[in-house]
Amino acid sequence: MLHYSKYNHPQSKEWVTFVHGAGGSSTIWYKQLRDFKKHFNILLLDLRGHGNSKPNIKDAFNDKYTFDSITDDIIEVIDHEKIGKSHFVGISLGTILIRNLAEKYPERVSSMIMGGAIMKLNFRSQVLMRLGIIFKSIVPYLWLYKFFAFIIMPKKNHKESRLLFVREAKKLYQKEFIRWFKLTSEINPLLRFFRMVDIKIPTLYVMGQEDYLFLPTIRKIANAHKTSDLFVVPDCGHVVNVEQPMVFNREVIQYLNTLKKKNGSNKMR
Repeated sequence: MLHYSKYNHPQSKEWVTFVHGAGGSSTIWYKQLRDFKKHFNILLLDLRGHGNSKPNIKDAFNDKYTFDSITDDIIEVIDHEKIGKSHFVGISLGTILIRNLAEKYPERVSSMIMGGAIMKLNFRSQVLMRLGIIFKSIVPYLWLYKFFAFIIMPKKNHKESRLLFVREAKKLYQKEFIRWFKLTSEINPLLRFFRMVDIKIPTLYVMGQEDYLFLPTIRKIANAHKTSDLFVVPDCGHVVNVEQPMVFNREVIQYLNTLKKKNGSNKMR
């Protein structure tokens, strides 16, 4: 089972589950924990091979990695904790896992908060992925990761996010990095499906104004999908929760509390 931490709220029945991206860990949410704990029960996960979810010889992590199998890792933890339904907050690749979980288990998802969401790989992104596939067994994975981090987060004000993800990536094994990288082979058809289908679960996209690789697509999706909203954070890159934590926390908590009030009023009718 994945390593996880939970924080119980004395009154709230609402759960918020945080899902980090590839190369990160649950520690990337350290700027969210204090504020969110005031309102909700919190579940922090370390995905396969990340943080404290280290693989061993006997466990299932040695199986081929797919978005479905990694999604089921998350469900296993939620089932273990007897959490019927949760809000899900994700960043970067974590948003793909959340969207996949919502497709497979919509009854378990109260809402989706998609920070730095990835819903399409543009031409530049696809070239980067192909280069990574070619060189993944030749070039040390940390070199590749630093290169990708710089392409996605190039500006001076993105430096903290860049360094944080590189620091976390250093904790990965080379084989683990390659397993995750192989997921890119199934990412395009999956994202195409997600763009086409409005899942009708309340969704808030929180995107940096400078997230030039992914923001244009999210603008189109937010306009096309009826239950989706978009908040763009000024002067911010891809990792919005790290670069602008106060703005991220305020907007997300406000959104979740608004949903709670709306659902409460609907039950009274």
